[in-house]
Amino acid sequence: MAEKASKKTAAPAPDRTGEDRPRLLLLDGHSLAYRAFFALPAENFNTTTGQTTNAIYGFISMLANTLRDEQPTHLAVAFDVSRKTWRSEQFTEYKANRSKSPDEFKGQVELIGELLDAMNITRFAVDGFEADDVIATLATQAEEQGFDVLIVTGDRDSFQLVTDHVTVLYPTKGVSELTRFTPGKVHEKYGLTPAQYPDFAALRGDPSDNLPGIPGVGEKTAAKWINQFGSFKELVERVDEVKGKVGEKLRDHLESVKLNRQLTELVRDVELAAGPEGLGRTPYDREALSVILDALEFRHQNFRDRIMAVDPGAAADEPAAAEPGIAVRSEEHTSELQSPCNLVCRL
Repeated sequence: MAEKASKKTAAPAPDRTGEDRPRLLLLDGHSLAYRAFFALPAENFNTTTGQTTNAIYGFISMLANTLRDEQPTHLAVAFDVSRKTWRSEQFTEYKANRSKSPDEFKGQVELIGELLDAMNITRFAVDGFEADDVIATLATQAEEQGFDVLIVTGDRDSFQLVTDHVTVLYPTKGVSELTRFTPGKVHEKYGLTPAQYPDFAALRGDPSDNLPGIPGVGEKTAAKWINQFGSFKELVERVDEVKGKVGEKLRDHLESVKLNRQLTELVRDVELAAGPEGLGRTPYDREALSVILDALEFRHQNFRDRIMAVDPGAAADEPAAAEPGIAVRSEEHTSELQSPCNLVCRL
């Protein structure tokens, strides 16, 4: 919402083309930690003090692999602060259907934050906004400033951010497989442009966010309407042209889907402490990082080597551990990433 964000004038875009473009990697911290938690068996990841660490292990492992394969020049992780945001103020039932986080998940996000601090990776959390809004702001600024952007998130609302220079890496199997969503992939999946995705999502509804859809209207009908009318706004203005019972249902639920449309739009002008240019990668605090890894009892040398190998301060000849694992799928190619699951039984 405009009143919730501070608008800033974007810096002029440098003249950057091809390989000269810096690459910004943005991660949705809570989304990925939660997926890692359910991807790896909690009973296999406990310290002697009783702290569960499966989400930490999965998140950091995926981060190390993505850094290795994507080679970003800039990096940040965004986290949610709480469930109270501008969206919940507009719609009190927003995400109200979500159950309480499992006890074993508690404390793991904070420990991930400590590891990121030791790795000198900037993390953002802004009161009143979701991590998606922070990511949308940084991605928009970065593209305007001549960056290529990669977003790793499990939230499909991020598809609206996709452009020729902004790509979403979407987890499709826990944290073991990421699908690369380009404009072509979004169109292949939904028959829509990325800019049309929030229009489509508003009509479809989103059970995970507790946003009601229109009874009897699924993804095919929602996509058909957006393609027929061009946009949600045009559909609303010409709603009487939709005939039959499905048209009646649309008109009966028009106010709720109009609210959906407001809520599915990501905020792109959140006031942040740093912009893309300030997110350049810097060397780890290796001593602090080792202390935390020891405390978490992550002793497997291959895991630690993979983390250290993507340290910007690592020696050029320092080897990177490589084993088959997570696949990053795209229309053009598939690259290999290390799966945390491959190491579960070795800890």
